Formats: sequence, C-alpha cells, structure tokens
Amino acid sequence: MEPRKPNIVLILADDMGFSDIRCYGGEIVTPNLDNLAKDGIRFTQFFNTARCSPSRASLLTGLHPHQTGIGILVDDYSPEGYAGDLNNKCITIAELLKENGYKTYMSGKWHVSTSKFEVSESWPNQRGFDHFYGTIVGAGNYFYPISHTRDNENIEQETLNKDFYYTDAITDNAVKYINMHHSGSPNAPFFLYVSYTAPHWPLHAKTEVIEKYKGRFKNGWDSLRKKRLKRQIKMNIINKKWELSDRDPRASPWKDVKHKEWQQRRMEVYAAQVDIMDKGIGKIVDTLKNHNLIEDTLIIFLSDNGGCAEPLGAVMEKIALADASTRKYTRSGKRVNFGNKHSVMPGGENTYQSYGAAWANLSNTPFRKFKKWTHEGGIATPFIIHWPKGIKQKGELRHQKAQLTDVMATIVDITGIEYPNKFKGRNIIPLEGTSLVPIFNNKDNNKGMLFFEHEGNAAIRDGKWKLVRDYPEDWELYNMEEDRTELKNLIDQHPDRALKMKKAYEKWADRCGVIPRDKMLELQKKRYRKLFSKK
Repeated sequence: MEPRKPNIVLILADDMGFSDIRCYGGEIVTPNLDNLAKDGIRFTQFFNTARCSPSRASLLTGLHPHQTGIGILVDDYSPEGYAGDLNNKCITIAELLKENGYKTYMSGKWHVSTSKFEVSESWPNQRGFDHFYGTIVGAGNYFYPISHTRDNENIEQETLNKDFYYTDAITDNAVKYINMHHSGSPNAPFFLYVSYTAPHWPLHAKTEVIEKYKGRFKNGWDSLRKKRLKRQIKMNIINKKWELSDRDPRASPWKDVKHKEWQQRRMEVYAAQVDIMDKGIGKIVDTLKNHNLIEDTLIIFLSDNGGCAEPLGAVMEKIALADASTRKYTRSGKRVNFGNKHSVMPGGENTYQSYGAAWANLSNTPFRKFKKWTHEGGIATPFIIHWPKGIKQKGELRHQKAQLTDVMATIVDITGIEYPNKFKGRNIIPLEGTSLVPIFNNKDNNKGMLFFEHEGNAAIRDGKWKLVRDYPEDWELYNMEEDRTELKNLIDQHPDRALKMKKAYEKWADRCGVIPRDKMLELQKKRYRKLFSKK
C-alpha cells in the first residue's frame, strides 16, 4: 500500500520585511511563528520576486512570473507575459495536487487575475481549489474589503458585521477548512493555502492590539535598526562582518523627526497587524494538533516581498479614489480619509495610510531598498519550514540559497507526484525550481544561478556573487559572502565576472519572456494612446 502523502499548509504574509518577526530579530511579538521556527528550520537566504502578484504567481506555479502571464501586476499590459492574468501555460500547486488525490483549500488574497469582480478562468476554483474564501483584489480595507468571495460567489454583505476584521476572517476560514476536511475526507491528504493581506497597507488593526505596542518604537528607526542587527548577528542570521546599510535617503534622523507620536503610531499599527496574523497562525497550528495532523503536515511560512516604502501621498490618494477596488466609505457611511497625514492617527476603518520608507527600512534590517527592488531589501524573506515527520532537526538555520520556484519543486519531490508536460489538453512550461529536500538535511541542492526581474530592476545570483540593477541605473556587483548588505560595488574590479553574469541574465530573460524595461514603457505609452483615442 502506497504511504499517505503529507498535508501541506502554505502561509504567505504580505509586504512584511525580513526582520520584523522575533525569530528573525524583530520586536513584534510572534510566539507562534517563533515556535514553528524552534521546532523546524529557518532559511537566511530565501528570496521572493520583490512584488505581490509576481511572487504569488511564481509561488503557486514553480515558474518565473513572466512565464505565468504576470510580469508586473494584474493590469493588462498587453504583451504575452504581461497580461496580468494567470495563463494556461502553467499549472498551480492546487491543480497538480487535486489531480493526484488531494483536497485543496484557500483562504485569503488571490491577486493573480485581471478580472476582479467577474468569475474568470484565472479564479481560485478554476485553478484547482475545491474551496476558496477571500478577496480577488490586492490591497484593501481590513474592516470592509471589496471583492469578498466564497468560491465564485460575492459575499461582501458578510463584512458588514461590526466585529469583522479580515485577518481574523482568513484565519477562521482556514480553521473551518481543516475541520471540514477532518470530518469529511480524513483519509485524503490536503493542501491549504493561507494568503494573508497583513501587514500590507492600509494600516488597519484592532484598538486593543495597537495599544499593546504603545511606546514600543519610541526610540525610533535609527536605534531600532542597530538593535535588530545585534540580535540577528547573535542568532547567526546575519554575519557580523556585514555592515548595516545607511538610513534610506528619504528618511530623516529620528532625532530630527517632527510628529513623533504619529510616526510611532504608524509602526504600532503595523506591528499589531503582524501580531494578529501570528495569533491566527497559532489557531491554525492548534487545529492541526487537535486533529493529530501536525506531525505529517508540511507548514511553510514566508512573505511575498520586502517592506514597502510606498508613501501614499497625494498621487496615491488620487489613484485610490479612482480605483474601483478601493472603499471610499466605511460601513457606517463615513468618508475614508486617504493619505499619510500627520493630523490623522492611523489604525481605524476611516483611515488609509502606510508606514513609509523609514519604518520599511527598519523592517528590512540590515538591507537597503524595498519592495519592487531586487536588492536584498526587496527580495529577502523570512522562510520557515515545519514538518516533524520529514525534518528531524529543530531550531536550525539553513544558509543555502533558494527562491519561490523551488516550493513547487519541493512539493513534487515530497509527494512523489510527476510534474506534467501537459494538463487538461494544454502544454505546460517545464518546472523551473529545484527541490529544497536536500537543504532540509543541510546538504547542497546544487542550485545554479538565481534570476530576478521586476519593472527593469534585475538581479543574478551566482554563488557568492550578485549582479543587481536599480533601473535605469548601471549594474552593480557585490561579493555576498563579504558584503550582503550591498555597500561595496566591485564591478570595476571584476568587469569580466559582471559581463559573464549579464550575458547569463540576458539569456534567461529572453527564454522567460522578459521584455526590456525601456521597450515595455514604450509599449505601455502606445497602449494608453490607443485607449485614450477611443474615449
């Protein structure tokens, strides 16, 4: 008799930086994630693709985002690879596992479909999930989200409950699915994808949790970044020879900051959002334990990109007001106050703010840059694996390099399921990732070069070397063993090395359908001209 395949729970945070949770050096209280790390393993060099939709597409398919149709976001940018819609050349983890006897469930944010309100072939039920609860759109109000959906049915009326809070709802439905599975299909393995929107802006959290963090960040980002780095070095997550990157140029020294109470409040709300998510993860773990499922359930936790520096200023306010997927009014009919205004304390349903570059700089300690960039601040993520039956080591670190495409490859490996070249009559692009199973045992999985591209920002990791570009600036070269915080550009000392890596990148980009950024911008201009000429 073939042994039962493991259950898989994949948990994704949204816009959370590398160092926010306790087991990666942060101040936020995250006992449940810390316990998963203590009884599992943590990766120190796991990488996402720097932006929400592309990361989700890559995570779900084992391909690079451009191969899936989501080269930028879920807007239709027209050329193949940039249609903003999960295409039919890829197969999702849910589709693969469902075809091979798994029950499949999802709770949370989807954000890989251009169709936000009308059922389409790129919605969760149509891409392999037996049951779906959550939102199709990306960011949104935590108290009153838009595109709230159960399976293919709009259920926005459920959010009118005065106690509704989206992070809790994601947790509650994930727990419901585990209970439902245990009572209805106990002999079948299951795949559960829990996709939180926390702690992505807007800064919305429950008052009592925000109060828990009052004064926690009063010493400011300069002092806290140094303290985080010390903890990371003590944990051996960061090498002591890597220097702390400078404060981002957009951020003032904390001593010179005006409106300190407002600034602290921004980080207090952000911390509360992470705290509530962690409590939810604890409920999910407790449910698995209650049903004696924890031993043979592979739990994976990560974030879709680094901390987000988006300011939500006047331009973002106009975008939000014009966006059909953004609430303009609260449940009680009050107008939402958009934008980072120091006269308005964030946290409540009638506010819509972000925590800004300075706090994002703290989130990404010790790295520089943010979400959207392929420097370490944009792509480095906490990555926790917990699987008692499959991983005997506890509390250990793994310094081997890996990326999102490797998750599908790992699932294929541990389940023994064959990755298809055809699925339901359509040709499927070959799997790009490499299994992480050898790394579980602290061995090398022979990972080759790692490649990244988002809106012209690009990177190649080859052994200890990283070639990276902040578009439209020139390429930079770093020795990541000596300088992972990317402070000493060595491109002039090693031009041949840089050229070799650049050629490898160009070959990869051509194979995966990456369109050069300058050409992409020109295509977008032509498309917008056509759209406006029709109006």
